[in-house]
Formats: sequence, structure tokens, C-alpha cells
Amino acid sequence: MNYANIKYCDIANGTGVRTSLFVSGCTHRCPGCFNSEAWDFSFGESFTEETQQKIIDSLKPAYVAGLSLLGGEPMEPANQRALLPFIRKVKSSCPGKDIWCYTGYTLEKDLTAGGRAHCEATDELLGYLDILVDGRFVEAEYDITLRFRGSKNQRLIDLPASLREGRVILWQDDPMFAGHEKR
Repeated sequence: MNYANIKYCDIANGTGVRTSLFVSGCTHRCPGCFNSEAWDFSFGESFTEETQQKIIDSLKPAYVAGLSLLGGEPMEPANQRALLPFIRKVKSSCPGKDIWCYTGYTLEKDLTAGGRAHCEATDELLGYLDILVDGRFVEAEYDITLRFRGSKNQRLIDLPASLREGRVILWQDDPMFAGHEKR
């Protein structure tokens, strides 16, 4: 797997200070995508053990809330297979850090058994994620006032609660920001 970028001390892609990994490769090709150069699976740098360790080390300070996976498309099956061993290491090395994942796929349609992005790594990978931001970016629904997503159709899913309940449970944002988003 290749990656397009890593942002350390990122505050835009999830709650708190985070490290954000932008993987390469995406088959969605959403019009208006902010990261279209990362559509190519060979774009960027190789995701080496050294790179992985640098990310893990960046997550260790107490002020860092967690890791965000973006793209490209982290949930492309080829990327899932590469990310799963890394995410296992993150969870064992950095307990208490949350993991957000941004995907153009939808949980119920694409990431469940029989879905077009479901593979042998999917269920375990989803089990490690805390928040799944799902749905393709839709340029006509772009709204700059939305927190942690680009278009109104995208959902912020509390994945542990959703997996427990067997249905989608939306993540409840900080009450300080409640009512500041357009629905």
C-alpha cells in the first residue's frame, strides 16, 4: 500500500489532536474530491514498517486523541488488507486512542458481507474503529459548516454502538456544538 500524506497534530479530521494517514487508491472518483491525486493506488510513498512506527510514536503523547484514516479510500479491499495489521499494532501499542475512518462506501450496503468492499479483513478492521464517516462526497451537498465531513449525505457513525446494536447509531457530537450544523 502507498500513502499520499501523513498529518501530525491534525485537528480537522476528528476530535482533538490527531495523526491523520491519507492512503492512496480510490475507485469512487467523486467529482469535487479534495484529494484527487490520491485516487491512484501507486501515488505517494510506500507504507513501510518505519512509517508505521513513526505514526505509532506520534500517537503516544497524552495530548493526542487518536488516529484518522482517510484517502484515497482506506476501505478499498487492497487497502483494508494492508491497514489491518497496522491497526492491530496501533490498538496494542496505544490503548485508549480512538480511530476514525473516512470512507466513500456505506456501512450497510458496501461493508457488510456480500457488499462490494467487503473482504476477509473488513469485519476485524471495523471492529477496531470508533467512528466511521461513511458515504461518498457529493458536491451538490457540500456544506462548509458541517463538522468532520464535507457533504450532508455523509454520516458520522458510532461504530462500536452500531455493531453492538446491529443497526446504525449516529455519533453524538460534543453538546457545545449541537445545533450549529445544518441538517
